[in-house]
Amino acid sequence: MKKLFTTLTIIAFFALNAQTTANRFFYELTFKPKKDSARLDKVMTVLDVVDGKSIFRDYTMIAQDSLLKAKIEMMQKSGTFQDLSKEMKMPKFGYKITKKYPEMEVQYSETMANGMSPIQLAYNETPQFEWKLFPKKMKIGEYNAQKATTTFGGRTWTAWFCNDIPFPDGPYKFSGLPGLIVKVEDEDKNYSWELQGNKKVNDFDEKTQMEKIMPGGAGSIVEVSREKFEKSFDDYKKDPFSSFRSQMTPEIMERKMQGSDKTIGEMIKDQEKRTKDFYNANDNPIEIPQEKEKKK
Repeated sequence: MKKLFTTLTIIAFFALNAQTTANRFFYELTFKPKKDSARLDKVMTVLDVVDGKSIFRDYTMIAQDSLLKAKIEMMQKSGTFQDLSKEMKMPKFGYKITKKYPEMEVQYSETMANGMSPIQLAYNETPQFEWKLFPKKMKIGEYNAQKATTTFGGRTWTAWFCNDIPFPDGPYKFSGLPGLIVKVEDEDKNYSWELQGNKKVNDFDEKTQMEKIMPGGAGSIVEVSREKFEKSFDDYKKDPFSSFRSQMTPEIMERKMQGSDKTIGEMIKDQEKRTKDFYNANDNPIEIPQEKEKKK
């Protein structure tokens, strides 16, 4: 009965809100980027619930949308080029996770270069979380929450969910509890998400300004098996611009960028270094690869 009530509540929410209005939940993530280090890092992430689905991602690029839009308008008016990558703060994580309501099927995607245009390589799955609920309750920020535990991705997790927020959703891939997850962390505290607040976002646009100005936009979604995704993504991280370089002639690589002293080749080299640094900054994945898990 409670599941039926939750489903009906979600349907009512979408009926009363325009499709372009999202309910945005802000989760602060505290995590260990290096598995052999005690150093902790923090980043704000967001869960946007809109139009029969939710979208979870790093908030960094979204937060810079207004600044980026102003910079682009300035370049258009002046007719000059400016390398915006140096002014923009890079996100800690590049993935995007979309969950379809009410099945909670997950689509996990990463944007990768594919010649002159990007693609969003993705895989689909429906994680089966076997939650164990406990009567213990605790106040998490302003939210009254109840305890639950599960195992997922080679880790044991403790979650706290709020029945007052009738979304069976949460950060990352987590879902399936009778209320929104307001905090979830693994037992070794490698990853800990905690809800900091929420707000309505009118005229919601899933694409960020950076995605809009990229050649080819955000890129088409290419769905593959998870095994093929992981193999392709590992290869991409080792040489992220191999497909792009193969389409560039030496003459093009030596051309100067408009409004810049750098050549196209130098710009690509700089971007390649930033991309590799981005992926090398974290060797402690949320989900432990199975082969590593078996060795333990």
